[in-house]
Amino acid sequence: MKDPVWTSNRILREISGSMGNFGTVLPILLGAALVSEVDLGPALLFIGLWYIVMGIHYGIPMSVEPMKAIGAIAIAGELTSGEIAASGLILGVGLLALGSFRGFERLQGLIPEGVVRGVQLGLGLILIKTSAGMMVQDLIFAAAAVGIFLLFLLVRSWRGLPDVSILAVFGLGIGYGISTRGVPDIQLISIGVLPVPDPATFIWAGWHLVLPQIPLTLTNATVATALIAEDLFKKRIEPDRLCVTMGIMNIISAPFGGFPICHGAGGLAAHHRFGAVSGLSTVMGGLVLLVVALFFAGAEALAILPIGLFGALLLFVALEMGRCGLRTDAPLLTGSIALLALFTNVGLAFLFGIVLAAALRR
Repeated sequence: MKDPVWTSNRILREISGSMGNFGTVLPILLGAALVSEVDLGPALLFIGLWYIVMGIHYGIPMSVEPMKAIGAIAIAGELTSGEIAASGLILGVGLLALGSFRGFERLQGLIPEGVVRGVQLGLGLILIKTSAGMMVQDLIFAAAAVGIFLLFLLVRSWRGLPDVSILAVFGLGIGYGISTRGVPDIQLISIGVLPVPDPATFIWAGWHLVLPQIPLTLTNATVATALIAEDLFKKRIEPDRLCVTMGIMNIISAPFGGFPICHGAGGLAAHHRFGAVSGLSTVMGGLVLLVVALFFAGAEALAILPIGLFGALLLFVALEMGRCGLRTDAPLLTGSIALLALFTNVGLAFLFGIVLAAALRR
């Protein structure tokens, strides 16, 4: 007979872990929806659906998240829905072809583990910088959220209880938002097929959106994710398999207003950090996102959450990502890539790492 305490703790861990990557998913989509032609309803709907599908398919809390480079450019550049859809279709077709013909298996030998760890560490540093920018805008709530995380960390260490800090933080944030802004109005989702982008839009999206995203996709969303899956969940997943599922997700989602999405080492680490141990966790998270997408599709609804909540959540995700990046057998290479990623961009750091690794081998 199963121990009921263990069973209840396991369920609590899965529920907590299901929201572990919301600190990455929600700020990017909310920011893009506020300044670009991103319809928050379809964007959340497809991420929620793929949360469920990928949790069942992989059996671990496989992350599904907006592509970070495209998200950052969308927030800064006020992109059109056609440009975003074109980038998703280009990446979807390319990733599906790459994975189907096991192209990444051939590329993988060209990317040393030290380079992947450097990208992981660099992303951790970038997320720390991003989280700091969020927390300074809302110091009181950020401090309260960090305090809750640390309190649960101590309690878990002393008593062996599950870490449900993220549930407490989201509960506090929702309560605070409703008390200050009121209950958000129910706004049902509206979804339809987008017009087919013209050739000029595809060319523009390929140059301005797809190229900056490729290094992240080839490192963080594939090699690094496979590495994290094996490190944290003892699950061996071929990078080509990740390419196939990312390709399918984008080909299906992009024509209906879905934001370009991928897997991610940081998201997988975030789910693990807050207690997820199986695909059941992302199934639960997907159901939450579906409810929000179907009935609270307006950006105003998510805007009730304090920015300090996302900053604190990103901080702990960044620390988990950085910890994985430190598991390197080439500290000079990894550290150089991480610093270059922080002060320039991930794509340049990735290319520099490939060149430096080749030079060190010689």
